[in-house]
Amino acid sequence: MTESPSPPAASGAVVRVENLRVTFPTMDGDVHAVKGLSFEVPAGGALGIVGESGSGKSVTSLALMGLHRGSRARITGAIEVVDTDVVAASDKKLRSMRGNDIAMVFQDPMQSLHPQYTIGNQLVEALRVHRPQVSRARARQRAVESLERVGIPEPATRINSYPHEFSGGMRQRVLIAMGLMCDPKVLLADEPTTALDVTVQAQILDLLDELRRELDMALILVSHDLAVVAGSVDEVIVMKQGQAVERGGVRRVLSEPEHPYTQALLAAVPRVEVSRAERRAQDRADRAERDRRVSGGVPGGSAEPAGATEAAQAGRERADEARTSAVSGAEPGEGLGEPLLRVRDVAQRFRVRGGTWGRSSDFWAVRGVSFDLHKGETLGVVGESGSGKSTLSRMIMRLLEPTEGSVEFEGRDITHMAERELRPLRQHVQMVFQNPYSSLNPRLTIGESIGTALKVQGERDGRKVRARVQELLERVGLEPHHYNRFPHAFSGGQRQRIAIARALILKPKLIICDEPVSALDVSTQDQVLRLLSELQDDFGLTYIFVAHDLAVVRQVSDRVAVMRKGEVVEMGDSDSVYESPRSEYTRQLLTAAPVLDPDEARQLRAERVRMQAGGIA
Repeated sequence: MTESPSPPAASGAVVRVENLRVTFPTMDGDVHAVKGLSFEVPAGGALGIVGESGSGKSVTSLALMGLHRGSRARITGAIEVVDTDVVAASDKKLRSMRGNDIAMVFQDPMQSLHPQYTIGNQLVEALRVHRPQVSRARARQRAVESLERVGIPEPATRINSYPHEFSGGMRQRVLIAMGLMCDPKVLLADEPTTALDVTVQAQILDLLDELRRELDMALILVSHDLAVVAGSVDEVIVMKQGQAVERGGVRRVLSEPEHPYTQALLAAVPRVEVSRAERRAQDRADRAERDRRVSGGVPGGSAEPAGATEAAQAGRERADEARTSAVSGAEPGEGLGEPLLRVRDVAQRFRVRGGTWGRSSDFWAVRGVSFDLHKGETLGVVGESGSGKSTLSRMIMRLLEPTEGSVEFEGRDITHMAERELRPLRQHVQMVFQNPYSSLNPRLTIGESIGTALKVQGERDGRKVRARVQELLERVGLEPHHYNRFPHAFSGGQRQRIAIARALILKPKLIICDEPVSALDVSTQDQVLRLLSELQDDFGLTYIFVAHDLAVVRQVSDRVAVMRKGEVVEMGDSDSVYESPRSEYTRQLLTAAPVLDPDEARQLRAERVRMQAGGIA
């Protein structure tokens, strides 16, 4: 599909885009980011724009806000927002339009929130810069109301907090509150729920749906997740490489997709009903088929020795049996032995500002968490933002020293171990962080970023370091000659692969994955999950997989721990937890999980509204 035809005229359209083209000149030639896109959104209407990273979704969003102005981008076509010609408007007119007529919720809250100002000051500024007649006291009251509306607990207190004192999901909620401060006529939400857990995601999507209906506000929802847009929009546009390859009513597109690209996106969406065993069986079958094609179909390629694939498969099955024994509580089989990790009654306390008369108060982020983890096993940790998942991970990694309890690794107590003693431990316990943008140093090449750990552990031979790094780059699906490239030259999914390679460089025994796929589009997410599964098979890795996505957690985990307000409310093998949850909170999480059927999604939304009206938590 080379051209996106203009849609039929809509009465009362507040957004009109016709034949939009956005081109970026580069040293390697022009990059055509958007190619002939057209659409209209009426007041109170909702449009979803879906596609992988690099498909042109965010470029389109920025063009609607006039934010490409001042860059080298060339924009042609027509863009009208609430009767304002965005392409021809003056800078003063655009500044007046932003916030009042159209507001944007950006994807990355850490790049949108100023780290040196409190949340309250930033919300107050967002209102008073557009409405200077509003008093500071009224603006502050409005800020508290907005925080409460998006689900921030104790908003009157947390308004005094700084961005770094919020979890990733809570920062995203603050951004949404900021976008709603002036009650705009059009809300442009660019991946607004990417970093949110399922219950808060459901709350935010419910809120956006309610606001657009009550305020007759148009919503443009940009997302890589088709399940997010399913129950939130009327129409959907699927973009690939700058073009609209499919468009239409959301029910038709999701139930009867015509384009192969749309079909592939739907196939990549993780489903909560798919178990780990089913997922691993499919991954291994796909891997075996790929290996057969490579060894038998590439000229000059060497086939694997006879029986090698069968032997590898048998080894994986034995590892699965060992994990199953550990999960079920049966007697440990041969080689299972003592737990690799033993956590007993760990707790973490923080001091929080903003109490009575400005005094600090104690906040327990984690309380009384205990579990064992055996070699080759994967423990999934799931819960809402602020439930203590990441804090628990950092205590195990010993980036935080537990306030109470104990952590043992390979039978050795590391709870209060000094940093000097911890250095050898870093070789065996590594972490893949949530945000590859902030965890990679932009001033170091990826080769330097990955190889630094080897040098810290004493390797002085630069050639050995380079060879090991290039070997790992190839293993995680990147090119060895990328060694001297900088992080900005890679996509988000590629950066996460770099982060995984960095975690593997020291051949660890335990890897803690803290939301490793939450910021990735569904197809890239699927690729990374397959990679982690392969690496576990090949290197005998043990994982702690922290995530808010229930479907992802089920498909990668042998056991699942459900956390709420710092405590584990349920723990068991993944199939039991998902199919027969004992905790009411677990059942609430499963009910809030997004679904691909638009009608089912709206039924679940109506049920949540009824529960809220009836006072059911």
